Amino acid sequence: MKTRQEAISYGLTFENTYLDTPFKDTNWQLIRIKGSRKAFLWIYEKDGVINLNVKVDPQWRDFWRQTYKSVVAGYHQNKEHWNTIILDGNVPDEDVKRMIAESYDIITDSPTKRIYEAVKKIPKGHVATYGRIAEMAGEPKMARAVGNALHKNPDPENIPCFRVVNSKGELSGAFAFGGENEQAKRLMEDGVEVVEGKVDLEKYGI
Repeated sequence: MKTRQEAISYGLTFENTYLDTPFKDTNWQLIRIKGSRKAFLWIYEKDGVINLNVKVDPQWRDFWRQTYKSVVAGYHQNKEHWNTIILDGNVPDEDVKRMIAESYDIITDSPTKRIYEAVKKIPKGHVATYGRIAEMAGEPKMARAVGNALHKNPDPENIPCFRVVNSKGELSGAFAFGGENEQAKRLMEDGVEVVEGKVDLEKYGI
């Protein structure tokens, strides 16, 4: 990856992204997230070479800088959280793409996203409590937020929120999943025994 267009094209492969040129200096182009408008990839030419600014986890920041001389502290940005990748051919494409992907993941990270990712990890034939999902999402005290997030589940087919029960193993309200006893039906199809609206957490909990 060496050209501006290659960087833009790759940046736009990520979900819900768009290209923006917000400054008077049109040399600077940003790939942003729709909705939040946060930028995870800054693209500009400096000294005749295309540069990319990407957000970086502080734990990896120095690793990338030490591995490649063409990865340096973020130009014009917070140098603790941003790196600049100089596209002079010294950084393999796979690592350029990896750093861009990591930047996207950091910028799009949110408690709600982590909750959904945690729910996806509940194996078939098992359940998890709201508290357990909160722990898996890295926010042990936000069990209530788990309920709110699941109530707004944007992708029920891939985020199996019917596998989430309360701390006593009890199922949600009658119509939480589109019909009376729907959650119980889905759990039993999954291989989970439901007795009087309740699941045995010792047997089926994770």
